[in-house]
Amino acid sequence: MIAQERRQRIFEDIEASGIASARELAQRFEVSTITIMRDLQELEQEGLIRRVHGGAISVRGASYEPPFTARESQLSAEKQRIAAKAVEMISDGDSLILDVGTTTLEIARALKGKRNLTVLVTSLRAALELASQPAIQVIVAGGKLRSSELSLVGHLAEQTLRTFQVDKAFIGVGGITIEHGLTEFNFDEAGTKRTMIERARQCIVVADHTKFGKVMLTTVASLTVVDKIITGTEIDGEMVTRLRQMGVEVTLA
Repeated sequence: MIAQERRQRIFEDIEASGIASARELAQRFEVSTITIMRDLQELEQEGLIRRVHGGAISVRGASYEPPFTARESQLSAEKQRIAAKAVEMISDGDSLILDVGTTTLEIARALKGKRNLTVLVTSLRAALELASQPAIQVIVAGGKLRSSELSLVGHLAEQTLRTFQVDKAFIGVGGITIEHGLTEFNFDEAGTKRTMIERARQCIVVADHTKFGKVMLTTVASLTVVDKIITGTEIDGEMVTRLRQMGVEVTLA
């Protein structure tokens, strides 16, 4: 692969996920970390990315949310592993809140075959996935439709959620850091997520490894509200250590 083609693909990766580490890029493209750092320097000089310690981030604003279809095609194997781990934590008879997002959509798909569940959803995609499961009672929260996500948000959605108390909430987020906690692209979506967390006895965050170290536009909650995080084995080990030191249970998928 010539340098120009590699740089184009590096740029596409960073645009898709928002962040990339030099080490992971070097492994993917089978070149040295020094070569990747030169590539990142070239891309930064062109104004396409911004270099940070250990890698680079997208220059798009913190409120920029990549299209759902683009996110759905990224890291699908990792998200399916995370979903499988999540389903292992669900017992027949549980009541759940299932957040909007590509990873939580994989949970909806993986729930097929489970029995005697009550699942509250704000995602029309998740509702359609679960509609064919007669042993799962699906409750769709009403609200303002975000057409880009096919999610229901705002006052009506939050009002509906507040009438329930559930066993577990599976929450997806735009970014996770030790300092800023859980953050999200969209203000309305963040408010709905906060209500989900309030109404659940247990808050379980499901996030692929690229979400860590990223800070989005608006805060959802601090890490003190999180009982468990399920993520891929690709996550940086130091981050796992710091989360566990804070008392957050981290499960690797």
